[in-house]
Amino acid sequence: MSDDDRQIRDLVSRWAAAVHAGDLPEVLADHAEDIVMFDVPPPEDGVRGIDAYREVWPPFFEWQRSGAVFDIVELSVTAGADVAWAHALLRCGTPEELAERPGGRLRLTLGLRREGGRWVVAHEHHSFPLR
Repeated sequence: MSDDDRQIRDLVSRWAAAVHAGDLPEVLADHAEDIVMFDVPPPEDGVRGIDAYREVWPPFFEWQRSGAVFDIVELSVTAGADVAWAHALLRCGTPEELAERPGGRLRLTLGLRREGGRWVVAHEHHSFPLR
């Protein structure tokens, strides 16, 4: 595993831990100013820019306080010199949702680029399989 792969794995792990903890500054920490995110809830045409990205998290944190989990199950990283991508499967749901669908997984895809010598997330996509 390359040093870039390790850095990106660490970035994704820190981000997931911050999401689970409801730590908004840490969730935003390694994201590009021009982030584009496609998420499970609307808007269906995505969220563009760090300010819009910041606004989507408080409702998720509120839902998560109901006892929901957000845990990485599987993570794969491919890094080039200046761009990289990662995809992951996560357990994401309340205890009731996970009991109903124990194998259900949130799918995460990230596009990263090197800015100022460090990796930042420029594209983020979350989805659940159709049920």
